[in-house]
Amino acid sequence: MKRILIVKVTSLGDIVETLPVVADLRRAFPSVKVDWAADAAFADIIRWNPGVDRVLSAPLRKFKKARNWNDLKDIAASISELRAEKYDVIVDIHGVYKSAIIAFIARGRRRFGYLNKDLGERGAAFAYNARFGPRPLTDAWRGMRVSVAEALGYRFDETPDYNIQLPALARDLNIPRGAPIAMLFHATSADVKKWPKEHWGEVGRWLTARGYTIALPWGTEREQGEAQAIAALVPGAIVLPKLSVLECAHWIRASELVVGADTGLVHLAHALQRRTVMLFAATSREHFGVNDPGRSVSVGEDGAPPDVPQVLAAIESVTSGPSRAGSPSSESGAMIR
Repeated sequence: MKRILIVKVTSLGDIVETLPVVADLRRAFPSVKVDWAADAAFADIIRWNPGVDRVLSAPLRKFKKARNWNDLKDIAASISELRAEKYDVIVDIHGVYKSAIIAFIARGRRRFGYLNKDLGERGAAFAYNARFGPRPLTDAWRGMRVSVAEALGYRFDETPDYNIQLPALARDLNIPRGAPIAMLFHATSADVKKWPKEHWGEVGRWLTARGYTIALPWGTEREQGEAQAIAALVPGAIVLPKLSVLECAHWIRASELVVGADTGLVHLAHALQRRTVMLFAATSREHFGVNDPGRSVSVGEDGAPPDVPQVLAAIESVTSGPSRAGSPSSESGAMIR
């Protein structure tokens, strides 16, 4: 086995949770080169993993929104780059039309995809000449690892290795030192996933009383307003400036605790081995949550968001013992496993 292509196109949380597949493949096949095809919006996150040889990216989301000619040219160029190598195996662990098209265009002897009943879009089946086994009865993240391992005939270590190495920053973020930082990720891609600002305020005050500095990130003007509304309820809370994903990752790395809704940056906190509590209100906690007893936990459920006492109990469950993540003040470029 010389070269393998992973196809996982979007989104941030899914990309992060797919990273352990890279370590699995490289343990099973020590000399293999692993390439990854993804949307350009998430390519940098994949590049943080030194186990990936090439990141093949195209601005698919950007072109869909803006229909810009330059983006179309970039997509065409990415196709040429994709076909520059011949793969022993292509594994599409996304299972929708766009990922299937990428898998089909790539040059490879075996193109693995999910069984029809497990595909996100049934029409994606045209691209595959081999199939993963039935979807295992486990969460989505471990399920991807099981599917690839069974298809390629190896066993994997149950402890996921994200192997994230954050690049250095071009500017100082002025992250406060001294009191431990708790980041509250209140913003999400969908309103149905959100938690009431009064609840965030109550959690923020509870954490402040226990010595934490509260940091509130945001991405859009609306989210900035929501962060300011929460900060008004939490004396001393910091509304952060607008951050890039890399800058946000460095803030996460410097934090002692991350509490947030079901969103990609909270998955990143889990991968960076921060103490993490993820809140669910409109998606399946069992299927998409994070769980590492004593460090990461998910609460709530689709249609049944957690109440404040449940979240406080979850925070206590991940902060009551010594951290296994290392000091938040360790070098920002250090490898995280």
